[in-house]
Amino acid sequence: MSSPGSEDELPRNVRLAWGLSGPGTRGPRRGLTLDQVLDAAIAVANTEGFEALSMSRVAKELGFTTMSLYRYVDSKDQLVELAWDRAIGPPPELPSEGSWRERLDAWATAEYRGLRAYRWLTEHPIRTAPYWPNNMRWLDAGLGALSATLLDEDAKVQIVLTISLYVISRARFSWELESSLVDHRLDYPTVMPRILDPEKYPWVLAAVAAGAFDDDEVDDLAAWHEQDFRFGLERLLDGIDVLIGRSEATR
Repeated sequence: MSSPGSEDELPRNVRLAWGLSGPGTRGPRRGLTLDQVLDAAIAVANTEGFEALSMSRVAKELGFTTMSLYRYVDSKDQLVELAWDRAIGPPPELPSEGSWRERLDAWATAEYRGLRAYRWLTEHPIRTAPYWPNNMRWLDAGLGALSATLLDEDAKVQIVLTISLYVISRARFSWELESSLVDHRLDYPTVMPRILDPEKYPWVLAAVAAGAFDDDEVDDLAAWHEQDFRFGLERLLDGIDVLIGRSEATR
């Protein structure tokens, strides 16, 4: 009988991700490594997009048969999960002397920029809780940013997950909005007053009149998206600051 910590109890995708499993027995024995397979998958996704990422396309990139890849991954889903984790890479070194806010800000900003590096990273659906090596490194770094606070561990985890979900959704939205702006540029300040009834949409039109939808700087889309991202991040950090203050007041 296997012990509770036995490697045999771990799913194959977990064992593969953590380097606890060698190549399988399916397909011919040829000179590939899992890292080579994942690097080829990343190259395909970076240049051709998420939709192009398939077992057959990666095999073609490597000059091997599709069947040969099954020695290294069991399915396309497994290939995508492992390639995503390898592509996002480890988190940066956070400021060792900084405050919790400075460190968490650096962590979230690095994650956002990592996800903005290639669109396909935001198109990968989230199907499971993170268990891949780089995902866990990011989680550990985020929790470490809060280590000097008096928050309990459950609150720290909730904060890190909440910020990460904001980062992911904002990065995904930025890519989708960017495509929309490029393909279907809509001049809100000019169009909205012409199509909206002031009695039904008074507050939207008030925002338009105040310049909230002006797009003078939209030509620099990357800077525009990061500015919007930072506004939301700062408000999240403001709320966390209040929560930390309350926890300190009760100690």
